[in-house]
Amino acid sequence: MRLTVVLHQPQDLVNIASVVRVMKNFALRDLTLVDPAEFEPRRITGIAHGSDDLVRRISIVDDLDTALADCTHVVGMTARQRAAKRNMQRPNEAAYDLLTAAQDGVAALVLGREDKGLSNDDLDRCHRVVTISTAEDYAALNLSHAFTVMAYELFSARHQPAFKSPRRISESATHEQFEQFFDRAEDALAAIEFFKTRNTGSIMRTVREVAHRTPMDAREVNLFKAMCVEVVRFLERKGVK
Repeated sequence: MRLTVVLHQPQDLVNIASVVRVMKNFALRDLTLVDPAEFEPRRITGIAHGSDDLVRRISIVDDLDTALADCTHVVGMTARQRAAKRNMQRPNEAAYDLLTAAQDGVAALVLGREDKGLSNDDLDRCHRVVTISTAEDYAALNLSHAFTVMAYELFSARHQPAFKSPRRISESATHEQFEQFFDRAEDALAAIEFFKTRNTGSIMRTVREVAHRTPMDAREVNLFKAMCVEVVRFLERKGVK
């Protein structure tokens, strides 16, 4: 199983240690830190006792795209309801999909920084978005609390009957392949002046949501990317662009 937990710009080393402790409790092994404010392995193991093996495996990268480059399924956690349309799930649903995806590729669970969470741009990179239901008058789960709920659901789901891997003609598409497709799609739409009276960010967010809602394998993503590239090339040959 290839499932990684990604903490995007964590600000407090104590929260990193808390996540590590939860990972040890629920048998999760891989943690990636994106641009952490601080990282001191000895302090982490001093808080999360017995976690030396996990801490040695921690990866540190500079940006979220690098952390997700080889991922085929990405789930982001957010506490806030957003105006933008999202492919929303509850923790138990997301756990099943993450484990299924982790059998054939690399799946990622992403949590944002403690004070701001994940931005809309960060969530654009997620195939699914998870919120945890709380009492309306006190929605105050912190980073480690939210992660504990999700880690428990993953642990519980793993002890259900084994998942059968879906038959695929092609490998699952990675985050990097999706991002290349979205870039080419934006180029093609701009070339035909589709954005003239429309908000580019809003349109591209919808394109992302549709693409992530319908599981696309690598062959399909590359096909749509090639279509977009050819639109631009055709217009260039005709002297339109």
